[in-house]
Amino acid sequence: MTTWTNFYFQDATSPTMEQMIFFHDHSMVVLILITISIMYFISSMLLNKYVNKNLLNQQNIEMIWTISPTLLLVFIAIPSIHLLYLMDEMNYPIMTIKAMGHQWYWSYEYTDFKNIEFDSYMNNKNNLNNNSFRLLDVDNNMILPMNTQMRIIVSSTDVIHSWTMPSMGKKIDAIPGRLNQISLLIKRPGLYFGQCSEICGANHSFMPIVIESIPMNFFLKWVNSF
Repeated sequence: MTTWTNFYFQDATSPTMEQMIFFHDHSMVVLILITISIMYFISSMLLNKYVNKNLLNQQNIEMIWTISPTLLLVFIAIPSIHLLYLMDEMNYPIMTIKAMGHQWYWSYEYTDFKNIEFDSYMNNKNNLNNNSFRLLDVDNNMILPMNTQMRIIVSSTDVIHSWTMPSMGKKIDAIPGRLNQISLLIKRPGLYFGQCSEICGANHSFMPIVIESIPMNFFLKWVNSF
């Protein structure tokens, strides 16, 4: 069954994604008002049987339709610049995880905890059950604590990949020979799904990302199990 939620963003699980949704709604309100105004002016001109001589040569009107778009652009640009700054800000991370892209799977390394390292492959059809998501489930989830400021370092060993998590508003390229980093904070527990969004080869669509967010005390128990 198709609902309106299929045409909107995923539920936000990070402050960055919440701000991105707010900015999207803010911009859409401005665009809708502009569209309605233009349609009104066009329809009034087409349906009007008379010609206003002042409308053909009027300095005040020209000033209005020159200044108004400038103010609208400023009204959109200020929250946009603020959001870009928040997305690039690195807020004193408590822990660091390295995500490496391969053809075609991801590997993760928890450098702050006993050098925990594992590969994450997509689940094949023999490992799927009724609760699995085809082409989205993996054999080893990326386990992360909730309400914790983290840094994800992303790179690649072969070609350019892209580590993408839509519900968290994160998308960063994994480039061979280069380290890119993003800040991450997850606000609630759960399973969150993403995929490589860079066309990296024949099996590009078969390297999903699964983040499992759990409370910190359970995360420490998971770390101690290694």
